[in-house]
Amino acid sequence: MKNALLISAALAMCSAVSAAPVTYNIDPEHTYPSFEADHMGLSIWRGKFNKTSGKVTLDKGAGAGTVEVAIETASIDFGHAKLREYVIGADQLDAVKYPTITYKGKIGRFVNGVPTTLTGELTLHGVTRPVALRINSFKCVPHPLFKRELCGADAFGSFKRSDFGMEYGKEYGFKPDVTLRIQIEALRTE
Repeated sequence: MKNALLISAALAMCSAVSAAPVTYNIDPEHTYPSFEADHMGLSIWRGKFNKTSGKVTLDKGAGAGTVEVAIETASIDFGHAKLREYVIGADQLDAVKYPTITYKGKIGRFVNGVPTTLTGELTLHGVTRPVALRINSFKCVPHPLFKRELCGADAFGSFKRSDFGMEYGKEYGFKPDVTLRIQIEALRTE
């Protein structure tokens, strides 16, 4: 019995080591990074970005992976056209000068086969800084139409706009704190 357990454990370790990373392409129709930011200490503004691309690599056997998300800065959406025009302007996001926001991170801390953290870097407004995200949910299922694995997650974290050289509004009482959510769905490549 003891030998059978040792053999089973050895086989499990071999299969975990031999598992290869799998690549998934981000589905831009189901991936909308969103955020919350203060407005003069009066209310919280919420918005999202409508255009994203990127990829995820996942090695479930090794308990590791990577995420690369590219966000089109000008695709910001508050549901308010005039506000959007102002925020993408030179005083704030400066979408002409900085057309892309990126997040690149390493997937980690697997618990019961599910990743729980992203350790990476956010590039915003031409500045790159570390931003850690917590993975609140993660699940993979067979896609009903494409018959390939589809994975989805919701990652959550925060940062300060001022760390990225975005000081607008502090004289009016705007707090620099931003809550970031990256809800993502990605389809396994063929």
